[in-house]
Amino acid sequence: MDDKSGNNSKLPARERIIDAAYDLFSRRGVRDVSVDEIIAASDVAIATFYRHFRSKNDLITAFLNRREELWSTEAVVSAARQRADQPVSRLLAVFDVFHEWFQRPDFEGDSFVNVLIEMGPEHPLGQASIEHLANIRHSVEDLAREAGLREPAEFALSFQLLMKGSIITATMGDGAAARRARAMAERLIHEHSYA
Repeated sequence: MDDKSGNNSKLPARERIIDAAYDLFSRRGVRDVSVDEIIAASDVAIATFYRHFRSKNDLITAFLNRREELWSTEAVVSAARQRADQPVSRLLAVFDVFHEWFQRPDFEGDSFVNVLIEMGPEHPLGQASIEHLANIRHSVEDLAREAGLREPAEFALSFQLLMKGSIITATMGDGAAARRARAMAERLIHEHSYA
């Protein structure tokens, strides 16, 4: 018998492993969490873990992919599009989504930045984090093009700086960080507007 019985045993083993890793990695970082902890939290046998993931790094890659799938694309961009009809308002709605996120008791900061800092930009996981961050920036760039802003790529770099800065500031305890960043984003949008 590979899998131990547990509360979430109805989920496939791979999903239980990713769910456990997601919870642990997003709260504590990737270096501080051991494979043994993930195995215990996912309620699988060690052989099952290694059947699905050759290494902890492979699991961290799956974690980063899940993070982008669940948070970056779906939660932020889709929610911003749903909240506003006008393209400029959609950009600002990103910070409304952030504000709600920052107020949640399970707010855990930015996993892409955390992994990049922990592993460094030369490490494959650091490179993967950079790619995920670039995907977010490209989504912002798309929103900027829809809004008819000048230099959408340059705008997206500055806008992402506001996004990441607000997350770090919220992690430091400032619950109003997204509101401050939103006000700065309004000025940035004005600077990149043709009118």
